[in-house]
Amino acid sequence: MCGAGILVFLIALWAARSDIAHAGGLDKIVALSNLCFAVPLAVFGALHLSAVEFVLPIVPKYMPGRLFWAYFVGFGLLAASLSIATKILVRWSGILFAVMMFLFVAMLIIPGVFANPHSRFTWTLVFRESSFGGGGLMLAAIAMREHDRLRGILITVGRVLVGLAATVYGVLNFLYPLNVPGVPLEMVMPTWIPGRLLIGWATGVIMVAAGVCILLGKQVRMAATYLGTWIVFVVLAVYGPILIAALMNPSTGVKIEGINYFADTLLFGGAILALARATAQTE
Repeated sequence: MCGAGILVFLIALWAARSDIAHAGGLDKIVALSNLCFAVPLAVFGALHLSAVEFVLPIVPKYMPGRLFWAYFVGFGLLAASLSIATKILVRWSGILFAVMMFLFVAMLIIPGVFANPHSRFTWTLVFRESSFGGGGLMLAAIAMREHDRLRGILITVGRVLVGLAATVYGVLNFLYPLNVPGVPLEMVMPTWIPGRLLIGWATGVIMVAAGVCILLGKQVRMAATYLGTWIVFVVLAVYGPILIAALMNPSTGVKIEGINYFADTLLFGGAILALARATAQTE
């Protein structure tokens, strides 16, 4: 998983070198949108192929050939990762990835919502996967140089999905500041991370403010740029040390959990940065 992520990181960084060189200020972070999106897909694709036993229980039992679908998704994620990293045929990989995310919501997560509607973590997954799908739609829109009406629809849908996730997550980060910031899942920030409460509350405030702006369609590019930059900072400052600590643990399950938390939050940041980039193209 780490090897796949590092390889795609280098590929995406090389493909984005011109955009980074010509960008100024925080736009250099926005130029990393494809990189932030592609690296987690490579990580998740490698998980499906190298440790399918961790993935297979998630595949619905009513589906025939469950092992086939687990591997199929792995190869699909790797293909989408390379497409997005190299900016080749992103209009197709972005849309197909979004369709997959929406299918995951319908087939894997919504049944859990009905089974336990009061679980905030289940609802967190609904908004997370939906925002990932929204990011895929916006990457596809960025790759389209024509079809203005379709591009507008994809960007609008992606903007709403990302804005909803950011707003809801902001409230949860503020209410539960000791949970890991950004995508507020079960893990609690380790006690050795300095300023845990401050990080949680700051993340909540920034996400709510940016999320409301994004939903209302006001100063979307600025809000997405600041929020995406903050999420990337959180990934490096919080999830990076958590990842290192997890990789030093002898348990494979702990290693995979640490990698997944890092990649999930980076992918969320990539979706937000894709919104900033897509909005810049429409100005």
